[in-house]
Amino acid sequence: MKTLVQTLTILALSAGAALAQASHGMDHANMPMTDQQMEGAVHAAATINEIGDGTANVSHGPIPEIGWPAMTMDLPLLEGAEMMGEASPGDEVTLMLIKGDDGMYAIGAIMPN
Repeated sequence: MKTLVQTLTILALSAGAALAQASHGMDHANMPMTDQQMEGAVHAAATINEIGDGTANVSHGPIPEIGWPAMTMDLPLLEGAEMMGEASPGDEVTLMLIKGDDGMYAIGAIMPN
């Protein structure tokens, strides 16, 4: 019985990781982030307004997972943030937001829709 419970626990934990990797078509396998950061990653649809040196100005709808209303804002780009394709101002994208140790979110990846 103990082995069955352990096996089911491992399967349940693996399924969550597999779903996170499949989410929004982003391949998270090669991203330079900790497992804890990847586990807490939030995906959000947004429009790129401007991409600057170390920041991106985006407009997004509500992000209920983190309690954010729809807004336009500057978000920092994590060092090594992945650009999974070309994205220019006006493009619709999916953002992967990573919560830092300071409790603030930053962009870990941008994938054009």
